[in-house]
Amino acid sequence: MATPIISINDLHAHVGQTVTLQAWLYDKTPKGKLIFLQARDGTGRCQCVMFKGDFDEATFEAAKALPQESSLTITGVVKADPRAPGVPGGFELGVKEIAIVQTSAEYPITPKEHGIEFLMDNRHLWIRSARQWALLRVRATVMRAIRSWLDGRGFLEMSTPILTPSAAEGTTNLFEVGYFDDKAYLAQTGQLYNEANIFAFGRVYCFGPTFRAEKSKTRRHLTEFWMVEPEIAFCDLDQLLEIEEQFVSHIVQTVLRENANELKTLDRDVSKLAHINPPFPRITYDDAVAKLIEMQASLRADTPVLRHDGKPLEGIEDPALLDITWGMDFGAPHETALTQLYAKPVFVTGFPTAIKAFYMEPYPGRPEVCKSADLLAPEGYGEIIGGSERISDPTRLEERIREHGLPMDPYRWYVDLRKYGSVPHSGFGLGVERTVTWICGTEHIREASPFPRLINRMYP
Repeated sequence: MATPIISINDLHAHVGQTVTLQAWLYDKTPKGKLIFLQARDGTGRCQCVMFKGDFDEATFEAAKALPQESSLTITGVVKADPRAPGVPGGFELGVKEIAIVQTSAEYPITPKEHGIEFLMDNRHLWIRSARQWALLRVRATVMRAIRSWLDGRGFLEMSTPILTPSAAEGTTNLFEVGYFDDKAYLAQTGQLYNEANIFAFGRVYCFGPTFRAEKSKTRRHLTEFWMVEPEIAFCDLDQLLEIEEQFVSHIVQTVLRENANELKTLDRDVSKLAHINPPFPRITYDDAVAKLIEMQASLRADTPVLRHDGKPLEGIEDPALLDITWGMDFGAPHETALTQLYAKPVFVTGFPTAIKAFYMEPYPGRPEVCKSADLLAPEGYGEIIGGSERISDPTRLEERIREHGLPMDPYRWYVDLRKYGSVPHSGFGLGVERTVTWICGTEHIREASPFPRLINRMYP
């Protein structure tokens, strides 16, 4: 009977059996007559122990000299050992046979400290390291959880165009491309097209890359990122917020359940995620501005501002960072300060109409405020969702298009949607990379993308 080829994450099911791993050498420690090999195969890492007496001299010495990232086929007996290092831990392989598929060249990424530019230049190799491996596996779980939740609740996934003739959220951050004898733009969002789709299917979502030509060098911005955008017919803002908090809670709880080992590798404090369940706190933009002004005054008076856990506010060294007046959009310092007041994600609702997209429904009797909501992740991670109730009246929508100085012709079809069976409808967009950055507790969004695109980087 042939020896089964298995994955490292299946070792637990083969204790006492002889199996084969197809893996790469992550690290090794020779100790006299023993060589401890750390092997990885994409599903995890495990320790493989070679005893000199089981091998001829040439094989043992060749294994001892193997450089990091050499590719191997390793056959041995699975042993349970709670002391064994690895992801998942608790099992090791007593090696009986080893075949070298390729002896790696000298690997440039070593255990020593490397600068971030060096690591980004070698992103194609950096993703093999333990932390990057863990982050990207969590990302995969987040994307799977997104589809699972939406598919299970009657949402239909629709493909929306990457090349568009017009802007959805302003014209200043578009990537323009040639389109035969015309010009087009890389999509900022699929929302407008999904608004057409809901009148055929009720509940839909699109899921794919989006592009923003924002000249931002912050830890929260990418020029290309993945976004999921659900859109719902017969849905007002209050109903939308309930959907969002259930959706985000499902994503977080799925990662906690399925990625415990990855979160351990990342040293993530999972106690900060375990309670992420509905309901989420909600404050208005008006109240948020008042809180920020109050916090700034306290900091200027050297009076400590306390977080939800009773500890002092972090990340705001200069009170001037919290400068704000009604009508301004929030920057990263404002979001950082606000989110530390809550243990869960917090909704901020009712932003000024002037700073939001043209399609957002204004509040009755208060047209300067629109039915919008940003969901801010705790621990200073900022906005992960932007959403709103959409304008459902064609006349009001045309007025808003003109107020924003946009040409009417590219939006004729969009206005048409309000003429043939219009209904209250709402939707939101969740950024995958920002969500992963928060869940993993990592510092910079660039690590939440396999090959991030930044204002100063398009390689590799």
